Amino acid sequence: MDNRSRARFNDLFDTWAQDYDQAVAGVHPEYREVFAGYHRILKTVVDALHLPEGSRVLEIGVGTGNLSAKLLRAGYRVTGVEPSRKMREKAVQKVPGLRVLDGHFLSLPALSKVEAAVSTYAFHHLTDGEKVRALKEIRRLLLPSGQVVFADTAFASEEEKQAMVAEAEQRGFQELEKDLKREFYPLIPDLERIFEEAGFSVSLRRLNRYVWLMEAALKSR
Repeated sequence: MDNRSRARFNDLFDTWAQDYDQAVAGVHPEYREVFAGYHRILKTVVDALHLPEGSRVLEIGVGTGNLSAKLLRAGYRVTGVEPSRKMREKAVQKVPGLRVLDGHFLSLPALSKVEAAVSTYAFHHLTDGEKVRALKEIRRLLLPSGQVVFADTAFASEEEKQAMVAEAEQRGFQELEKDLKREFYPLIPDLERIFEEAGFSVSLRRLNRYVWLMEAALKSR
């Protein structure tokens, strides 16, 4: 990945590392609905992993370690991947014993096979083409029976997405409006195609006004 693309993964989160936990707690009014039920969403991701204790789970984009802590409490062996140095530092401070490696969706470290890959609030940083590439990277590390469970912002249709942009503008939420226009938030039909193209079957369900749960499994060949 070129330096410009890599910066897309780092710049925002190096800046945001100090205040990220306040944002997900709903302190920032513009993002309150995006993070509505945040800890419930993280628990939903953990609960979707129907795996025995001790299973190996790869978490991509660990941020400050909030999902990592829940995965570890559930008895999973967690390896985190996070491109932002400041986020990695925060995560290991908050979650003693967490293993976090430098990397991102398109450049995963060399690891042993895992039973599951999870991620929250991160997949939207990728273009649709990059999403396919990322899932193929993940597929390389998954055991044949492995799971992928993501939770992230997506929209049922282009009309819904544009309505959300218009609503943010009407409410004076300039940061949210800019974010919705800048990032690569997918449409549900495109997500289904992306997972299919990467060799997965996927089921999708909404968790709040913005966030959808994505549960995927490798298609049998």
